[in-house]
Amino acid sequence: MARSDWDLIQACRQGDEKAWKQVVEDYKRLVYSIALNYGLGQEDAAEVVQLTFMMLLKGLDTLHQDSHLGGWIATVARRNTWQLINRHRRQNLVDTPIHDNVFLPDENSKKEAERLEVLNWLHDGLSQLDATCRQLLLALFFDASEPSYSDVADRLGLALGSIGPMRARCLHRLRNILQET
Repeated sequence: MARSDWDLIQACRQGDEKAWKQVVEDYKRLVYSIALNYGLGQEDAAEVVQLTFMMLLKGLDTLHQDSHLGGWIATVARRNTWQLINRHRRQNLVDTPIHDNVFLPDENSKKEAERLEVLNWLHDGLSQLDATCRQLLLALFFDASEPSYSDVADRLGLALGSIGPMRARCLHRLRNILQET
């Protein structure tokens, strides 16, 4: 049986190592995908994962029962990603001649901005789902290893036959959330 986010937060506050591992397992792919979707490489994405979970560890006492852990983590991951991107930009400004630093918006930058906006919208929607739905959708659609239904069922402790119908219900809930925002 999967623990609720609040139960995991409480257990982490008490030093429960298994709870901490569960939080990391539940959300590391989300954090990693946020960094990658902003265009960071694998090493930088791994740095964002480390920073995000370090900030979660430091901020555990600030979370409340009504806090959406996934949303909190996604927001921190985006901020860490932006900070890393800005740090890279500043380093590039120092290393690049001034005339190469002129930024003129083109069609590609507009498309990238739209893509990032959609990703933020999707991550915000996912953070509003219950933990089971969020974990299921992240495993089915964001896991780079593309696990089978059987693998997902084993990982989440669900019956194999329940994955398809649960997927449909979770996607319907996500669609409703996204339509509201």
